[in-house]
Amino acid sequence: MSRPAFAIGLSIALSGLVSTAAAAQDPAPAESPAETARLEYEQVMTLTPDLENGRRVYLTCAVCHRPEGWGAPDGTYPQIAGQLRTVIIKQLADIRARNRDNPLMYPFSVPRILGGPQSVADVAAYVAQLPMTPENGVGPGVDLALGQEVYAEHCTKCHGENGEGNEAEHIPAIAGQHYLYLMRQFDAIRTGRRKNSDPKMVKQIDGFTPRHQAAVLDYTSRLRPPRSKLAETGWTNPDFPAYVRDPMGVPPMPPMPAGLMEALPSAEPPAYPSVPPAR
Repeated sequence: MSRPAFAIGLSIALSGLVSTAAAAQDPAPAESPAETARLEYEQVMTLTPDLENGRRVYLTCAVCHRPEGWGAPDGTYPQIAGQLRTVIIKQLADIRARNRDNPLMYPFSVPRILGGPQSVADVAAYVAQLPMTPENGVGPGVDLALGQEVYAEHCTKCHGENGEGNEAEHIPAIAGQHYLYLMRQFDAIRTGRRKNSDPKMVKQIDGFTPRHQAAVLDYTSRLRPPRSKLAETGWTNPDFPAYVRDPMGVPPMPPMPAGLMEALPSAEPPAYPSVPPAR
């Protein structure tokens, strides 16, 4: 073989080796966050929960959600006590996979801190059996007739007549949830910031006016869970007897003065359609 022919052949061979090596080094396409979350959800659902380990794992969650799982009436943290187990698993899996953006919660949810799938199964079962607060945050109560009408038209089919949710479809129970948290999540769903939202709900709420939103979420916050799911007034979680609920001696915020949330006399509100058009 002549020198030029040999050089050309060597060049082609090396080119093929480089291409093969590069192909071998390229990682396989990564799963989407939604797919990663789905796979973890399915894995967790095959596991048998251990409530005692769930109690230990929940100590990580109690920092924000408090030992009782009641969150905060100001909407900073939701009430998670009594939430459906499948909903807790779904949301944890989504946050861990970054299919739901929650920068505050994400560091506490990662496997290195919270644990693997078994820990998710355990803590979800523990949270689901916690009794709910009988005194969740509610709205001003000035437009409840409209709120009831909007809820019946737009929310009952998925969330249930009494806000009980749907465990099989991991649709959240929303009865007894804090009004201001509901408002915050509604805004996040409508603007696309909560990217794991059900597309059907995004479409459903697209035509809501601010009045519709406030009215229906005020009504929703006043839906009462079954009596068997509610804690007695003044209940504290006996699983955390040494938990310091008022760090540094700072007392809890005083209750809101009576009448502060009552509507002041005002002009007749604008004429909105009684119920947003179905989408």
